[in-house]
Amino acid sequence: MMGLSKDRGEGQGGSKPGHGEVTGLTLDKVTKAFGTNRAVDGISFDVEPGTFVVLLGPSGSGKSTLLRCIAGIEAPTSGTIAFGAAVVDGPGGHLPPDKRNLAMVFQDYALWPHLTAEQNVAFALRRLRLESSERQRRARAMLDQVGLGGLAGNYPGQLSGGEQQRVALARALVGKPGLLLFDEPLSNLDADRRERLRIDIGAMVRDHGATAVYITHDQAEAFALADRVGVLDHGRLVQFDTPEAVYERPATEFVARFTGLAGELEGVCVDVDGDSVIVEVGQERVRGRLMGTKRVARGQRARLFVRPSGVRFRSSDVQSGTTVSMAGLVRDSAFRGWGYEHAVEVAGGQLLAGVASPFRVPAAERVELMLVETGCLVAPVGQAPASWGNETAELVDAQVAKSS
Repeated sequence: MMGLSKDRGEGQGGSKPGHGEVTGLTLDKVTKAFGTNRAVDGISFDVEPGTFVVLLGPSGSGKSTLLRCIAGIEAPTSGTIAFGAAVVDGPGGHLPPDKRNLAMVFQDYALWPHLTAEQNVAFALRRLRLESSERQRRARAMLDQVGLGGLAGNYPGQLSGGEQQRVALARALVGKPGLLLFDEPLSNLDADRRERLRIDIGAMVRDHGATAVYITHDQAEAFALADRVGVLDHGRLVQFDTPEAVYERPATEFVARFTGLAGELEGVCVDVDGDSVIVEVGQERVRGRLMGTKRVARGQRARLFVRPSGVRFRSSDVQSGTTVSMAGLVRDSAFRGWGYEHAVEVAGGQLLAGVASPFRVPAAERVELMLVETGCLVAPVGQAPASWGNETAELVDAQVAKSS
């Protein structure tokens, strides 16, 4: 990699991210500390050009700070950030945001209120030193692509939230940046507009072949958009993989919980065969797969993490040999539009809170559940992964003690 010149804000020999060039992204042990608090803690990953990356995590996980470091708004305390072969942050210096050939879409739109939609989009082209007529032509063409050609003369205050975000998207794309950054762009929109704009963002970013880094706390949004998902917890990257791998093979309990569970059940390990484990829960024995690099021994307390796909009401179409039956008592149900979600009490008063069904089962009705091996993950009780920070490990231990 090439070093930075502190005086010029460019790589050696004047090298910096080039306009119109789709770039890869490399982070090497990036840390950002505010006093004694490490908001970003030693994060490393590589992104191939044209990849759509989503950074997923709750509030306080460090995803916004990491995005600001990539954008150049914040300078990392240590570590290296490179766009392709050009180092933009490292021991040699810090390249300012306006030199990084990137564009950013914010959750609050960040449009100039005194400029029309067309003028907001055209403003992003000023650094290319194009003629005014050419900037206007490109801006109108991009607004047509996002479906706002007829509103080019409107000011932001005359547009809905979804329309303003489309203008912001058009402004980001019009300059053909090497890297697109998205700071929770859909969080201020209602559900219908959020879903439509999510589809538009995914389609348009891929049509332009751009590399994108997108942050969100919504796992459904992350899985729908991403080629690669990075899950952050307390400033650390705990898993970086395809959406399918993150969901089917979560690296930690935190990842499993944050990406969606129907519930958790505690029992005792009675058999281990490679990655396949049988856990006795009450009177039933449930088979699941070991989570990440965890190991559990016979006789050890273990926890089953049950995905929504891993539990259902008993029906005749479930093949034998892949499931185990478990008696339960319906405690509550909720209509979710696509069907109903039920809270079902099973062995020892434990609860599965996300049992889905196309029909409602009345409260207090006794039912039989089918637990599917491929939807059940197993981890030992009371043992935090080595990749977790001390605070997370203490939280897990406290939760285990409370449930025991």
